[in-house]
Amino acid sequence: MAIDSLDVLYLPSRDVEADVRFYRDTLGGRVIFAIEAMGTRVAEVALAQQGPHVLLAQHLPADGAVLLHCVPALDQTLAELEARGLRLEARVELPIGSCATFRCPGGQRLGVYELTRPQVYEHFAGRVDFGRQPEQP
Repeated sequence: MAIDSLDVLYLPSRDVEADVRFYRDTLGGRVIFAIEAMGTRVAEVALAQQGPHVLLAQHLPADGAVLLHCVPALDQTLAELEARGLRLEARVELPIGSCATFRCPGGQRLGVYELTRPQVYEHFAGRVDFGRQPEQP
């Protein structure tokens, strides 16, 4: 079984616009996108050149933070994990591909996904529906 990388810290947010301003203005992050669609707000922010991005999600429950790892073949990975006794919490479709989540014994929530729609990154890149940075005089 292969887990390629920890790509996304998928975090709940009560106020995505305020969080975007904090990550951008206070922490110096780069906003990848900040979209409002399907009744929710979601924003992706990069804090460093390398490493996982932060995905702020209004629709995620308060205890729903997910460490999202990329895998080369989701079905194969899930079969191996289930053979080791892992019980899945949910299986969902993300814009970038299929995903499954589960909880660790300590309650942490992990997810694995297969990047089957990489073009989604290009589609959302630079889109900012809210939380625009103020224009410089």
